[in-house]
Amino acid sequence: MVRVKKMNESLFAKLHKELTIAGELIRARQEEKQGLLDEFDQESKRYFFGKISQRALVSSVKKTNNELKRLDKTIREAIGRLRSVADRATKLGSAQAPIGFRATMTGIIGGKAKKKVTKKKKITKKKTVKKKVVRKKASKKKKK
Repeated sequence: MVRVKKMNESLFAKLHKELTIAGELIRARQEEKQGLLDEFDQESKRYFFGKISQRALVSSVKKTNNELKRLDKTIREAIGRLRSVADRATKLGSAQAPIGFRATMTGIIGGKAKKKVTKKKKITKKKTVKKKVVRKKASKKKKK
């Protein structure tokens, strides 16, 4: 009896869930970053109008920059995780490429997966470069 490929649906569902989680994490960190930027904008306006001192603004700048670096790092990590999970999902999906079958009067024909076509690399010979031999001239000693 002929069998058709079946996708591992539970694995695909798990990958889909991981994709959703990574996407939500990225969105949440971006919203947190936007809130931090808005908060700092308010601080700088307060300094401009003389409500807070320069020392307080400097402290706020340091704190904000550290927090921005932390958020950027977590966003990059989440993007990397997202890329990795997406690659696994793509690999799982592309493994489901259909195998060609045909029904005939004598039965079913086919069932062989197509072979992957690989391009042969051209082998190029390296050119040999002749090195010039530099000879030092013997220095003549002057006689006194």
